[in-house]
Amino acid sequence: MVAPANVPRLEARGLTLRYGTRAALEDVDVRVEQGEVLYVMGPSGCGKTTLLKCLVGLIHPDEGEVFFDGQPIEREGGPVRDALRRAAGFVFQGGALLSSLSLVDNVALPMRVRHKLPDPVVEEAVRMKLAQVGLLEAVRLQPSELSGGMRKRAGIARALALDPSVLLLDEPTGGLDPVTADEIDSLVGRLREDLGVTVVVVSHDLASAHKLADRIVIMSSGRAIVAGRWPEVLASRDERVRAFLDRRGRPIPEARAAHWEET
Repeated sequence: MVAPANVPRLEARGLTLRYGTRAALEDVDVRVEQGEVLYVMGPSGCGKTTLLKCLVGLIHPDEGEVFFDGQPIEREGGPVRDALRRAAGFVFQGGALLSSLSLVDNVALPMRVRHKLPDPVVEEAVRMKLAQVGLLEAVRLQPSELSGGMRKRAGIARALALDPSVLLLDEPTGGLDPVTADEIDSLVGRLREDLGVTVVVVSHDLASAHKLADRIVIMSSGRAIVAGRWPEVLASRDERVRAFLDRRGRPIPEARAAHWEET
């Protein structure tokens, strides 16, 4: 499935999701354009991960709809939702590797479940995916033997197993030191350029977003309070946006920031 011209790859319209009396999402509208890198940002507990899971159909909203290539994913028995899940690779926070399986078997699992491929074909494909994320030297390791950065890379390799055209990442640099976080940023940027994937990243890492994001959505208390390119976001006078942007964090790359000032 390929999005028609001027139709977003993914779109949320009026998403509302409540847990009891608490609104995790409140009337959220988000567009993800074909081939872009969209960052969904905001403080912890603002609804970022919930939105990400709604976008891929892992959570069903109480109100509103999600569209994939212009088609609602929850109608007509679910064929659009199934197409989205075939097209999407999801990277969970922390990698979510299965500790009972080796690194190779973790990455191979989607291939074995979806395609029932012969073992030699799967093993070669796994080596290719691990090479894509810089983990080929770790091919014989168990999840317990991987560092935090390696676990993030392994999660990305598993998400790439079925050659997705949409990649969704939940806090890919969360909990990492600045050097390792920069390496993950570079990996995500390279995958976008090499594979042409549409990327949605949930993060609170401003330095990462400054390097990679084409557009940014900032959330607060379940609402999307500002969305746009960096000049639009930086120009916001909303107190909640200012509070998020003005905090300390990894240094923002000056060259990339200067580029946005010029565009």
